[in-house]
Amino acid sequence: MKKWMVTIVFVLFAFLAACSGGGEETAGSGDSSEGDNAESTAGSEGSENDVVEIEYWQYNYDSKVQLMDELIKEFEEQNPNIKVTQTNFPYEQYNEKVATLVPAGRGPDVINLYYGWVPKYVDSGFLQPLPQDPFSPEFIEEEFFPLVNATKLDGEYWTIPTAVRTLALFYNKDLFEKAGLDAPPKTWDELVSYAKQLTERDENGQLVTEGMAFEPGGQLHNWFRDALVYQAGGQGVSEDRKEILWDETDAGLEAFRFMMELATKHKVGEQNFYNDDVTAFKTGNAAMNIDGSFRLGTLANDAPDLNYGTAPLPSYKEEATQASFWTNGIVAGVEGKKLEAATKFLEFLTSKEVMERWIEEIGELPAKQDVALQDKYLNDELKGPFIKQLPVANAHFFVDEKEERELVTNAADKVLLEQATIEEAYQELVDKTQQLFDEYWENRE
Repeated sequence: MKKWMVTIVFVLFAFLAACSGGGEETAGSGDSSEGDNAESTAGSEGSENDVVEIEYWQYNYDSKVQLMDELIKEFEEQNPNIKVTQTNFPYEQYNEKVATLVPAGRGPDVINLYYGWVPKYVDSGFLQPLPQDPFSPEFIEEEFFPLVNATKLDGEYWTIPTAVRTLALFYNKDLFEKAGLDAPPKTWDELVSYAKQLTERDENGQLVTEGMAFEPGGQLHNWFRDALVYQAGGQGVSEDRKEILWDETDAGLEAFRFMMELATKHKVGEQNFYNDDVTAFKTGNAAMNIDGSFRLGTLANDAPDLNYGTAPLPSYKEEATQASFWTNGIVAGVEGKKLEAATKFLEFLTSKEVMERWIEEIGELPAKQDVALQDKYLNDELKGPFIKQLPVANAHFFVDEKEERELVTNAADKVLLEQATIEEAYQELVDKTQQLFDEYWENRE
């Protein structure tokens, strides 16, 4: 596809993403740094003191912004000839700002982005491949969890993460005790059985407590795609990433049916109950929820008295969970001393010390295997269940993260709101997802 056409497509994508919010977590409430700093070039290559200035962008999530400010100070102390400026935007404006400012040469040098956006950034010409010396494919594939290869395109890695996230089961210990349950469910059948025992309705049949939170637009679309399908014995995407394999066997339909019947048959949860699954769980109105490790920090801040635990996802034929991550790359056009400085900054952000700070203060898991699999993390009551699942974690290759998420939520709505059969909604989901992949690969040729 011609570069100007790709840019137009990306601007449209950014606009739609801005309208929807989307993503894995809610952006922080602090003010973004959108002023003159964001609209200007990120400094010159050098000054009279030979200081190289680079700019780093990430979206405005308070705890991440605060930690990054501290890390930048440490990096600058270790590298007195490099100055790093952090700029933040609200999540819903992030892609729009990138699409507007990067082509104009007024964007960052190093950028943090959701891994599912990487193909669009690459095809839009916004990124350059990672420098081979410190970040060769061989090094990355030896040191990092295999899921990071979701950002490998055309034989090259374009970004590298500090941390990753997996899905696990969150459960309310007080509600479990009230129902006479002393441990979280380990299988699909137990999940349904426990959810029924934990569900409470009033005399009018109105839901009071969800046994299992049900929000396809939350993390359930990821649970279906990268956990349930694999647990049922299926696969996600072909090795060349061109074909959806859900319907190669009965696994995809079995997975979609299991998810949907939590609401339609077992009636243990309802869409939009207490606004969303996160609110329902943290207020004690949902006994169980599927959520990411990043939620640990949110619950610590928003619900410090909530008595809850985490556990590996209940399994079926196989064990599997979904993984995702925010990841750092170097913007196209960065070269010379600025490229050297940006590379050093990426090396710093992927160091053991920074990964350990990140898990302690943010709750996201180290992306390097030897850092994550330390006993102090594996044995942690809340973090351990997420980390133990990393070897069976799957990170879906998104050609359009927003659109693919909406296809799953639309399929759920067809069943819940339009009385379509589960089989009809599932087949349409498979067909439309494959069509999206076909269009993506045709446009890359």
